Amino acid sequence: MAVSDEYLTYVIDQLEALGPVRYKRMFGGAGLYFEDLFFGLVADDVLYFKVDDSNRADYEAEGMGPFKPFPDKKEVMQYYEVPIDVFENKDTLREWAEKAVAVAERKAKK
Repeated sequence: MAVSDEYLTYVIDQLEALGPVRYKRMFGGAGLYFEDLFFGLVADDVLYFKVDDSNRADYEAEGMGPFKPFPDKKEVMQYYEVPIDVFENKDTLREWAEKAVAVAERKAKK
């Protein structure tokens, strides 16, 4: 789950329209935070955003799947890979990130 410094810098730059996003390295990857909300992760230089029933269909419509921390096991997490065309468009990326932040906020309130 290694993350290169260059890729992580690019992710943070792409997310600048969302507001102050910070990262925390963990388990070879990095968690993404907006305020105190954990809304995304980066693993193996791939960006994933938090999902629930409100936004999962957006990812599935683009053919994206969930993050699997252990590729040889069936376990998945509620984070889906961000499509490259979304990742490369800062405005669209901000919209998808805002939805992921909203998912994280709902989960934090439970």
